[in-house]
Amino acid sequence: MKNLNKQELLNIDGGATTISGAFITSIIKGISSIFDLGKSLGTAVRRIIGKSICPL
Repeated sequence: MKNLNKQELLNIDGGATTISGAFITSIIKGISSIFDLGKSLGTAVRRIIGKSICPL
């Protein structure tokens, strides 16, 4: 194993970007929120077109 001097140690670039569990969870929650919004919008459009809106 080669020992590196200070200049060589300063030039090291590396490390992979890790994907954490919190990041994956936030992406999944964001996608499911978009799907829920689409479902709500679709239901509203269907009720308006079908004239099945409850009067206030």
